[in-house]
Amino acid sequence: MKHIGVALTAAAALVLPAAPAQAATRIVPLDLAAGQQPENIALEPDGSADLTFAYTGEIGRVTPGGRVRVIARVPVPADGDVPVVHKKLFLGGIARDPAGNLYVAVSTGTAATGLYRVRPGGTPVKVASLPPSGFQNGVARDPASGDLFVADSFGSVVRRVSPRTGQVTDWATGDLLAPVSGFGANGVQVHDGAVWVSNLDRGTLVRFPLDGAPGRVAFTGLGPVDDFAFRGTTVVAAINQENRVVTAGRDGVRTILSTSDGLANPTAVAVRGGALYVTDSAYFGGSPNLLLVH
Repeated sequence: MKHIGVALTAAAALVLPAAPAQAATRIVPLDLAAGQQPENIALEPDGSADLTFAYTGEIGRVTPGGRVRVIARVPVPADGDVPVVHKKLFLGGIARDPAGNLYVAVSTGTAATGLYRVRPGGTPVKVASLPPSGFQNGVARDPASGDLFVADSFGSVVRRVSPRTGQVTDWATGDLLAPVSGFGANGVQVHDGAVWVSNLDRGTLVRFPLDGAPGRVAFTGLGPVDDFAFRGTTVVAAINQENRVVTAGRDGVRTILSTSDGLANPTAVAVRGGALYVTDSAYFGGSPNLLLVH
């Protein structure tokens, strides 16, 4: 079912003071010289974190003990030219299915652009082609259907992809997903009967019900929001260029982590139980890392 975005204005969010320091924080350093700039994250059952490294084509795994290793590589095309960033390849979102398959959004500016399935230790396989002119970003899996949702930051669209057939559908489109001058639709999550999408340029979080009802803005005033996660009804979001992680809920928006906690362009978060994982890409300075807060 295709959505056409209908803009509904949400109340402006109130920014509250930073939260007290967390009980325990651990930083796993990554290697900037080796291109280990993490763009997105998926969690394994044992607490390991699978990371997409933005420009190398590599998927890394960080164990609970802090060991970092590469588990798969998407080939980097020699003629690749990703729109705007002008790199040969960009790895965006990553999602895991119950069988352990990883699905990764790949942009190259060539016919190699698409959604890839990765089995650790195996060769990545493209399961669906996506427009080379787009910037394929966040990925989320619908646990009910097994389909994947992929955000195109330039195309003002979220596409639904069947990993079984490779069928691609423009599922949600419109101004709610459009950029202002740079990146629009960015992170994607499936939660509480809806597909949620962040719009980095507009600082918004948009909710598109899975039943086909019109999309609406759920949160505003977030700043340059990248990817995000849920803990119950509370949103936890990475605010990239501002080096913050915030929570958003009925009481507004609150900064819970900042540069003083080691943030350097946070791109994604993941929540499991009382643990919060944050990927820092250091696109604009600093050191890339995986931050783990209990």
